[in-house]
Order: sequence, then structure tokens, then C-alpha cells
Amino acid sequence: MGLFADGLDAAVRKAFTRPVPRSAPARMRFLVRQLKGTRAVAELLGVSQRTVERYVKGQIRQPRPDLAARLEREVTRRWQPRVRARARQQAATTGGIVIDTRARIGYTAPIGTTDDARLRHLTVALPPRYAARLFDAQEAGAGERRLQQIAAEGLKEIYFQDDGRRAGDLEQVRFTDIEHVEFEL
Repeated sequence: MGLFADGLDAAVRKAFTRPVPRSAPARMRFLVRQLKGTRAVAELLGVSQRTVERYVKGQIRQPRPDLAARLEREVTRRWQPRVRARARQQAATTGGIVIDTRARIGYTAPIGTTDDARLRHLTVALPPRYAARLFDAQEAGAGERRLQQIAAEGLKEIYFQDDGRRAGDLEQVRFTDIEHVEFEL
């Protein structure tokens, strides 16, 4: 994943109503319930079925670092799907999304304007249509570059063009050297 995809996931995780299970046995039990069996969990995590059973019983408590990372990623991905869907739906229909970024942002404009990219720290509330486009692209498996383009289009329209009140001849906004990106629903 990349900065934008991780930022969108983190924003949605803030909507969770209950904390994600913390211990490895609790996470393993959750996955066994979700996937309806230890064999499916073993295949998902790349371990033996017997290892999964030991975690479920509490015989093993501390996973290897690589297994712990996979376990956390898979549990977080499946945790509270209805809450996650509701948060995305609300952002895409009524709430919009706030992007907070520190990056070198440049744009393409007519000759005679200063279009050199410069480091900017922006916090901009994007309307629901951009939240919907971001989430739809993420669901469709779009790459980091596509998510950046959608966010750049939103910044172009809302920040640089001020909803059509200025800079009407601005053609394209682009991100380079991204230091920080955070989203808030």
C-alpha cells in the first residue's frame, strides 16, 4: 500500500465503535469465526493448521514478527465491516473528507505564471463527490498514483480555483515529494 491508501484506511478505522482485538489468540479466534475454520485461516496466514489451533487454545501467545504483522493486517481488514461501510457512505454522500498534507505541490498553468512546485502544508475539506471517488477507486484496486490524481483534482478545484471563483485557466495540479498525508472523515 501507499500513503494515500493507508491514510484512507486509517480515517475509516477511526469510525470503529469497538477496539480491534489485541492479543494474538483473540485475533486468531476472530479470524477462525470469520473464515469458518482453522484451515482457511492457516492458508490465509501461511502457517500450519495445528499452529492456528494452538493460538486458538492459548498455547502460543507471542507470534513471530512477520506473522504478527500479517495477523494484524487481516484482522483490521475484516473488523466491523458495517461500521466501515457506513463511515464511507456518510463521507461519500454528506460529510466529505478532509485532507491534511505536506508535500511539494505544483501545477500546470499558462505561460507567464509562477507554476514551480513548492512545499505546502494544506488542510482542505473536499466535498463528498471526491470522497466517493477516492473510496470507489480504492475499492476497485486503484494504485497510489490514481489516488494521488483524484486528491490533486480535489485540491485544484477547492483550494486553487476556490470552486470556480479564481484561476480558471489552471490545467493540472500534481503532488511530488509527499512528506505527510492524513485523511479525516
